[in-house]
Amino acid sequence: MSDDAPVSFQVLNEIGIISQLAGNRLERLLPDGLRIPHFAVLNHLVRLGGDWSPVRLAAAFQVTKGAMTNTLQRLEARGYVAVRPDPRDGRAKLASITRDGRRVHRKAIAAVTPDLANLQTILSESRFAEALPFLRDLRTLLDESRNRS
Repeated sequence: MSDDAPVSFQVLNEIGIISQLAGNRLERLLPDGLRIPHFAVLNHLVRLGGDWSPVRLAAAFQVTKGAMTNTLQRLEARGYVAVRPDPRDGRAKLASITRDGRRVHRKAIAAVTPDLANLQTILSESRFAEALPFLRDLRTLLDESRNRS
């Protein structure tokens, strides 16, 4: 990459490359045939809790409602999420994580932990910790600006 590119472009380019490399690495380690979109939804539901409509999840992940519906159907078929009618709107659905979904999420975290520990040993926990505030700020900024675009 050319050093004359703006530093913000270079940072986002590195993040994109890291995302691709980390995603491929993660998918090889995920248990029970989980794919990254499945794990991402489970992780989202564990992290934020509650009931989520497919439309709200699709917006959060910036995918189509159809793509999210497909992911939820696959997770529901495996017993990892429960999808039920929204009591406030019979046409809508709500998804929530199940006990088995939480179990497989913990299993996935356990499966990737040794690999992450190895990375942390090489780069040090403090370097990971130093990167976190900037990455959170950048995520927040990008997340907030997508709703204005």
